[in-house]
Amino acid sequence: MFIETLSTFPDMYSSVMGTSMMRIAQEKGILQFKAHDLRDWTHDRHRTTDDEPYGGGQGLVMKCDPIFEAYDDIAAQDPQGSTPYTIFLSPCGEQFDEGVALDLSAHDHLLFICGHYEGIDERAYSLADRCISLGDYVLTSGELASMVVIDAVVRRLPGVLGDEGSAVDESFYDGLLEYPQYTRPATYRGQSVPPVLLSGDHAAVDTWRRHQRLIRTKRYRPDLMTRANVNDEDQSFLNSLS
Repeated sequence: MFIETLSTFPDMYSSVMGTSMMRIAQEKGILQFKAHDLRDWTHDRHRTTDDEPYGGGQGLVMKCDPIFEAYDDIAAQDPQGSTPYTIFLSPCGEQFDEGVALDLSAHDHLLFICGHYEGIDERAYSLADRCISLGDYVLTSGELASMVVIDAVVRRLPGVLGDEGSAVDESFYDGLLEYPQYTRPATYRGQSVPPVLLSGDHAAVDTWRRHQRLIRTKRYRPDLMTRANVNDEDQSFLNSLS
C-alpha cells in the first residue's frame, strides 16, 4: 500500500511513521509512505497556505488553490497510473470505526488531505472520495487525526502484525470488545489470573474468552450489541446472565 499525506506540517509524521509497527511495515515493503508539504505548491515568498475568510469571522481558512495544484501533481505521479483514493478529515465526515478502516485497507493508494486553522475552503472538498471524523471533538490539526486512521488501516494489511490472528481477536473485529488479558506473575497484590487461563484446556480458554467479550461489551458498550456478530449460543449465554 502507498499512503501519502498533504499538510502544512509534514514533519509531524516523522516520529509516528518511523516507530514500531509503521516502521516495520515499511521495512517489510508492505507500506510506502510519503508526507507532502502543502507549502511546496504556493507561489508567494511567504509560502502562504491560508487567508482570512470571506464574510468575516475568526481565524484563518486554508486556501483551495494550493490543495488543487498539489492534488494534480500527486495524482499524476501515481505509480499505478490511477488517482489516489482521497480522504479529508472533517467534523462533517462519517464517524471512523473498524469497518471504515477495513474498507480503506482494500485500496492500494491513499491520500490524506489534512486541514488546519479554522478549516479548509469548501471548494477543496470536491476532491474527496471520503470524509472521515474521529468523533465529536476538535483537534488542533488534521495531521493528528490522519495518524490515527493510518495506524488502524495499516495494521489490517496482511503481514504487518507478527501474529496474523491478532487482528481477529481485537476489539471491534466482529463488533465486540476484546477479552481481558493477563501475563506473569499469576498472582500479584492479592489479584490472581483466572484459573481457566492456567488450565491448559484450549477449548475452555476459547469459551471463557468469548464469554468475557460478550460480558464486557454488554457492560461497557451496550450500543454495540445491536450490530455485533452474536450467534444463538452467545445469546443463550447472555440470557443466562439476566
